[in-house]
Amino acid sequence: MRRRQLMLAAAAALAAALVVVVVLVVTGSSGTHRSAASPAGTAASHRSVTGELVGVTFSGPVLSAHVNLARQLDAAVGAGVESLRVAVNWSALQPYERFSEVPGAQRAEFSQTAGAPTRFVDLDRIVAGAAARGLSVLPVVEYAPGWDALRPGQLGSPPRSTQPYASFLSALVKRYGPDGTFWAAHREIPPVPVRMWQIWNEPHFVSYWSEQPFARSYVKLLAAAQAAVKAADPGAKIVLAGLAEFSWQYLAQIYAVPGARELFDVVAIHPYTADPSGVIVILQRVRAVMNRFGDAAKPILATEITWPSSQGKAPPQFGVSTTEDQQAARLGAVMPLLAADRARLGLLGFYWYTWMGDEGRRAMPDAFDFAGLQKYVGGDVTAKPALSVFKRWALLIEGCSAKSTAEACAPH
Repeated sequence: MRRRQLMLAAAAALAAALVVVVVLVVTGSSGTHRSAASPAGTAASHRSVTGELVGVTFSGPVLSAHVNLARQLDAAVGAGVESLRVAVNWSALQPYERFSEVPGAQRAEFSQTAGAPTRFVDLDRIVAGAAARGLSVLPVVEYAPGWDALRPGQLGSPPRSTQPYASFLSALVKRYGPDGTFWAAHREIPPVPVRMWQIWNEPHFVSYWSEQPFARSYVKLLAAAQAAVKAADPGAKIVLAGLAEFSWQYLAQIYAVPGARELFDVVAIHPYTADPSGVIVILQRVRAVMNRFGDAAKPILATEITWPSSQGKAPPQFGVSTTEDQQAARLGAVMPLLAADRARLGLLGFYWYTWMGDEGRRAMPDAFDFAGLQKYVGGDVTAKPALSVFKRWALLIEGCSAKSTAEACAPH
């Protein structure tokens, strides 16, 4: 407890300096700049295509029917969240290869898109809710449906063929990208087009990509994805799959595949480590690899950072198991480090994993069930100490005293 008090006292002393010294500007390919302390009323359409600084993952219970999504989105905005990272489960959106295979009772839920019947309703819900509050969305598109899985029935199977995945991505861009059909059909919602697309997640793990070594087959999928996305939206950014563990080594394996360097715009890293300063060390190693392969100008996104409060509740993963107070302390330590080192690292921003975790009792709990800033237990949602720490630092980094939308900042 004393360590946490000392850390927060030091954070308070740094606050004024950070507001003055750390100018958090995200620069897009268009050359436009957006300060995190931009005045209220800045149009969401003026966002940089390369994303926002402060984000969280929205997954699990927060998207269930048992949780009030609108209330949680409002809370996220109030806590300084600017962007949501959302898993897009390809196998759930396109579970059937042909419309004739869709059960009659489900047919109204599907539309014929990109050669396969597609169920957009759940993704529509989160995109609409986010846009209404000026939040950008970073989709991570993963999980092959059984009809295009190299190994059907295996959750981590890569696609058998790259074309269906590319077609699915094309359909997503045409729906949610600039001039997308979703915005045309919902003119009551101010459009916040999706401009960044993350291609898969952690393919160096067999649980996400069963064929190892992964690099050559992943780059093949990346090439098809990049071509499809850029054809539909030339200004969109391709985000590499998030790399965890020895991420700099896995990144070097991707670079070693001929032509890989031209296939992505942003490197994504999951710098899991026990100590907050270790996050910076990992990002420095990643930056060194990027520089070595001629990508000094290419940015990094930390698309997952977390310390699950799973100590005594679930087996640890990546050595990041903590108590709730330790989770809050480490979050409070890493956020100013990320802000201070952002320019040197070429860091676009970070996403905390996750906004809400399902911490209900289960036979085989997973450590990451306890990673949320809030916990969902038996139908009740409770804020953890980390949420107030996240909010304090996010608003400080953005130069805001409060926010009513992702763009509406009441300055200090």
